[in-house]
Amino acid sequence: METRVHEGHNVKRFREMLGIKQDALAYELGENWTQKKISLLEQKEVLEPEVLYMVAKALKIPETAIKNFDEEQAVNIIANTFEMGSIGYQQNHNPVFNPVEALQRLHQEKIELYERMLKEKDEMMIEYRKMIDYNKR
Repeated sequence: METRVHEGHNVKRFREMLGIKQDALAYELGENWTQKKISLLEQKEVLEPEVLYMVAKALKIPETAIKNFDEEQAVNIIANTFEMGSIGYQQNHNPVFNPVEALQRLHQEKIELYERMLKEKDEMMIEYRKMIDYNKR
C-alpha cells in the first residue's frame, strides 16, 4: 500500500525543526503572506510548484525534502536500525558547512575569551593593590 506524502505537514515539520514561527516564514515569503496563510498552506496535501519552490527557498531546504519526507518511514527506519543502548554512527561525506555561522561562532568565542581575560586581569589588579597596601603598612 502506497502512502501519500502530505507536503503541507512536511512544511510544518521542517519549519518547527528549524525553530521558525509561522509569522516569520510569512515575512520571509513576502508581503502577500500572513501567519493565517501559512497555517492554511500547512494543511494542504499537495503544494503548487511555485509555492513549494518559494517555501523551500525560505526554509533553506531542498524542495525534494518537502515532497519526499515521510515521517512514518523515518520512524520505521530508526526503530528497525537501532536497538536500546546502541550508538548510531553516520559518516557524512557531503557535510553542509555554513561559513557565516562558523565565523559568527568563532567571533563569539573570541569575545568570550577576551572578556575572561579582562576579568582575570581585573582580579589580578585587585590582588596586587592589596599586596601594595599591605606592604605600605
